[in-house]
Amino acid sequence: MAVPKRQFPMAAAQRLCLPKSTIRGTATCASLVTSTTTTPQSDDTFLVHKILWNLKQGKPITNSSILLHHLNPSTFLEVLGNFRDNLHLALQFINLVSLNCPNFKHSSSSLSASIHFLIRCKRVADAQAFILRMIRRSGVSRIEIVESLVLTYGVCGSNPYAFDLLIRTYVQARKIREAVEVFRLLQSRNLCVPINACNGLLGGLVKIGWVDLAWEVYGEMKESSRVQPNVYTLNIMVNALCKDGKIDSVNPFIQEMEKKGIFPDMVTYNTLINAYCHEGLLEEAYEVINVMKATGLRLCLLTYNSILNGLCKNGQYGRARELLVEMEESGLAPDTASYNTLLAECCRTGNLLEAESVFKEMSRRAIIPDLVSYSSLIGLFSRTGRLDRSLAYYEHMKRKGLPPDNVVYTILIGGFCRNGSMKEAMKMRDEMLEQGLVMDVVTYNTILNGLCKKKLLHEADELFSEMVERGVNPDFYTFTTLINGYCKCGNMDKAQTLFEAMLLRNLEPDVVTYNSLVDGFCKVGDMEKAFRLRDEMISVNISPNYITYSILINGFCNKGCVSDALRQWDEMISLGIKPTIVTCNSIIKGYCRSGDASRADKFLNKMQSQGIFPDSITYNTLLDGFIREENMDKALDLVNDMGNQGLSPDVITYNTLLDGFCKFGRMQEANMLYRKMVERGIDPDRSTYTSLINGHVSQDNLKEAFHFHDEMLQRGFIPDDKF
Repeated sequence: MAVPKRQFPMAAAQRLCLPKSTIRGTATCASLVTSTTTTPQSDDTFLVHKILWNLKQGKPITNSSILLHHLNPSTFLEVLGNFRDNLHLALQFINLVSLNCPNFKHSSSSLSASIHFLIRCKRVADAQAFILRMIRRSGVSRIEIVESLVLTYGVCGSNPYAFDLLIRTYVQARKIREAVEVFRLLQSRNLCVPINACNGLLGGLVKIGWVDLAWEVYGEMKESSRVQPNVYTLNIMVNALCKDGKIDSVNPFIQEMEKKGIFPDMVTYNTLINAYCHEGLLEEAYEVINVMKATGLRLCLLTYNSILNGLCKNGQYGRARELLVEMEESGLAPDTASYNTLLAECCRTGNLLEAESVFKEMSRRAIIPDLVSYSSLIGLFSRTGRLDRSLAYYEHMKRKGLPPDNVVYTILIGGFCRNGSMKEAMKMRDEMLEQGLVMDVVTYNTILNGLCKKKLLHEADELFSEMVERGVNPDFYTFTTLINGYCKCGNMDKAQTLFEAMLLRNLEPDVVTYNSLVDGFCKVGDMEKAFRLRDEMISVNISPNYITYSILINGFCNKGCVSDALRQWDEMISLGIKPTIVTCNSIIKGYCRSGDASRADKFLNKMQSQGIFPDSITYNTLLDGFIREENMDKALDLVNDMGNQGLSPDVITYNTLLDGFCKFGRMQEANMLYRKMVERGIDPDRSTYTSLINGHVSQDNLKEAFHFHDEMLQRGFIPDDKF
């Protein structure tokens, strides 16, 4: 076979305890053949002798030879059995059949015999290839595989590594449950499974998160007096406890193992430190470090990096910086992973200056940044709107010979999308594709989100179609983004179609999806459908939140149905959902639009009883309501109330009052208010001048009207035809 030879770890193999009855009677393959097949006919006997003679004489046997053409599992076993003490010829025969008869149909027994001989010849990779063939054969049970390996064990003079390799092959092939079954079959036959195989199985179980089953297997190992755990077993099970969140059980377990003479090593302590740091238990992690030092173990880079990560994740960046100094003083040089941890924390907290300082420090220390380093910085500057800096690092990494990956491109695309620069986002997408990278669902979702925010729904629809055509499955976020986009534009038919398509794909909508649809129907004035969706949410066990109620309340208020809005308010309060200032402002707006500013004013007390205090929007809405009712005195009182609440009138406040004074012909008060506005540093806008000009024109004071007209032009505002 073409697979290169590997050194066979004979010393690591543990003696396999086979019952004597199993070993006796298996000195040759004859007994195995007769027990599993019919007795070879004279033709088969001739074939066996002919192959044996050719191999011993060194005669070539090719695929065209009738000898190989008539070969079957029984004759294969007979030939192999004759070479029990001649490994060179046995290997030559196995290779001959493998190379010249690729379609040869092995039986479980012939495969097992080949495995044993290959292991004896230290051809581990080839033996594993035969095991893979055996476990992938359709219709062959684990019982048959184990039985065939056990029966051929004595025949072929093999060793227990065959069973070690069998279990580890199942684990490597990700057939973990089958590996457990094989382990138990071997145990049930009183065969002591090598500890290496047990550790491989335990490690495989823990890796995929089957921790409970790992403990079952470990318990079965303990019951067998022939299987002795070692430090690798200890480390695997400590890792299992940590992954399962049972850190408190680690020390008792270690103490139990120490009684058996198995003591923790560097891996054990690093696993425990990492778990403590992950849980934010930094003091406990430092206690483990003290134990390590007391036992004479020198802290390694992995130990320090775990602590660094724990400190950063728990907001102790300063302490992490100090630890970096401690590392160097102990003779350990921080690596890229060390600095990436610091970079990640700077990016999480948005500390741009420190992030760049850390990156420069890496360069000074000749520590080479990797993709994680660059993507952290590119992401930080992208999120904070500094796309120029993001692109600078992007170009820098390319100059350093580090090609950007999907993550980097997606971050940059996301930055352009947030900035509303869709043209640049699509250029970056094109560059990504030119580099041979494939867009995944995250990249598509990023661009779709940008297109929907810019209301480029036709382009979003085309991109969605492209996504599906290229075999990229849309996820929950894809549909929710598109549904929200169409709802914002009032295209509820398309939004509903997407919602139905989402359900057909068995993608479950959440409260965000439903809120988008409810908001869409409220915006188009279809409160009946909005309310029906609210009920549907509840029926599928999705609880409406404060956003849902705020949307419904705002929808009813926009239609002037304040009583319906108040019923939603009461229901919201009864469910223990605290309203927000946005919800309250909607009700105040509803009262004011219905011409009932007095009730809106009373509602102000109701919202304050819920611990919600008015903001500028609240007062500006009330001002507008009272002015509509020609109650300027109450409007002025509200301005005083704003001051008492610590709120300063803004340009909208002044414009609302100015417009009221102007409409009622109180131009002297309007002019005074305008001067007060300017004195307080609030710049007038177009609406300010429009109200003043119209007010003076209505009073036939054209001189004053033209004065404000000229001032308006000086400030760069262009008048419209309302004058």
